[in-house]
Amino acid sequence: MKKVLENRTAIAVFIVPALIVYSGIVILPVLWSLYYSFYSGSPGLKWEFCGFDNFFRLFGDTNFKASLVVNLKYISVVMLGQVGMGLLLALLFNFWLKRFKNVIRTLVFFPVVLPTVAVGQLFQKIYEIQPNYGLLNSLLDSLGLTNLVQPWIGQASTALGSLCVMDIWVAMGFYAVIFYGALLDIPGDVIEAARIDGASGLQLFRYILMPLLRTMIITCLIFSFSGTVKMFESATALTNGGPGAATRSLSMYMYNVSFTYNKVGYGSVVALFIFLLCVVGSSIIRKFDYKE
Repeated sequence: MKKVLENRTAIAVFIVPALIVYSGIVILPVLWSLYYSFYSGSPGLKWEFCGFDNFFRLFGDTNFKASLVVNLKYISVVMLGQVGMGLLLALLFNFWLKRFKNVIRTLVFFPVVLPTVAVGQLFQKIYEIQPNYGLLNSLLDSLGLTNLVQPWIGQASTALGSLCVMDIWVAMGFYAVIFYGALLDIPGDVIEAARIDGASGLQLFRYILMPLLRTMIITCLIFSFSGTVKMFESATALTNGGPGAATRSLSMYMYNVSFTYNKVGYGSVVALFIFLLCVVGSSIIRKFDYKE
């Protein structure tokens, strides 16, 4: 191994192909968007150099600010929900559901592989109120909670929350499997010693499991953050950004500006902002991965 690491040719063979692919699918599109951001209009259609006008326009755009607020709310709820529920399920698999854990783990993971459009159609039926009650409203009605029956994705006050519930349900199985694998790597002697010393379940989680799982938690938070920043497919499938702009994300706004209104230059500025948001947010999360 030492010979391989000291061999520059071997290092180049391993790194250069990956670097070329990464440059082609990440760095080049970012540079291309940066170039486009200095132009107004769309290539071939009123394509004119405008300098920094698109950047100045961004901070005064009320639609952009509204989409940013929606994105931040979605990120905060879904990221914590996905990782938190994944960790909770992993703990259940490891400590309580030992008899049927393989079957339950498979069922929990199943939504991860479902197409986004299919999941969106499923939850549209769950939240449906007309012409017939969906599963959720039917359950509320049967329990006598008719005052809670409402158009969950048809009103601005509940649409974003309904979308968050759907995306947490879809991805929590993915994080549950990751955390379950991390729990299996924790030596049983450590847990047994803590129990012998009289540690309660909460103390075991706080002082033993959390420190040992911290690196994995940070990694999952970064995965989830990167996915939620790009909020697009699920919102399009369930609500199409509505009602109004209640579930319209930055990615959806960028798409509409670029391809519906043919303002590719301004859309490129929004895309660059999304890229910077992803980089800065991931860097902030990594700051919590300290070593004692």
